[in-house]
Amino acid sequence: MRSVPPALLPILRSQVAGDLLALLYLHPEDEYSLTEAAGAIGASLNAVHYEADKLSEGGLISTRKRGNLRLIRAVTDSPLTRPLTDLLAVTYGPLPVLSDLLAKVSGITEAYIYGSWAARYHGEPGPAPADVDVLVIGSADLDDLDEVGDEAQATLRRPVNLRRIRPETWNASDPTDPFIKSVKSRPLVTVVGSA
Repeated sequence: MRSVPPALLPILRSQVAGDLLALLYLHPEDEYSLTEAAGAIGASLNAVHYEADKLSEGGLISTRKRGNLRLIRAVTDSPLTRPLTDLLAVTYGPLPVLSDLLAKVSGITEAYIYGSWAARYHGEPGPAPADVDVLVIGSADLDDLDEVGDEAQATLRRPVNLRRIRPETWNASDPTDPFIKSVKSRPLVTVVGSA
């Protein structure tokens, strides 16, 4: 399996490897079946299986069998654990961190990361993103979103900018708002809802 290294952390072999490591290292207390991990990161089961094999061989994740299930988790007792967790938080962290935090907020129909982080996630070359821009569609309370932004910023160690718009504005067939046109014309990463 040959793939282009991801733009978020070019030292990794693939986007799936980065997503899988972020899922496991940013949730070190959790254990996932390969199917659960594939669903959580939106990757094929075959790709997750391949990357899990490679990451296990490299000593970055541990695996065990429970019946027919193969369970994986982050290795937490290695000298690499803390620095790798920190590196994953600032590169791949926005997606799992924001997914967890926004899942607790009512009134969100969709949410997307846009801007430079989304562009790097989709493989566009460029410098490391200085911030994370998030568009929330729905009627979520702005105070709740401010709390999510503060908590995400503390974890990710970079500014997290949340902007809320109403579904009718986002779903307009011909948006007049230049911001909406711009966001829809560039890469998006789905956090809540469908792409």
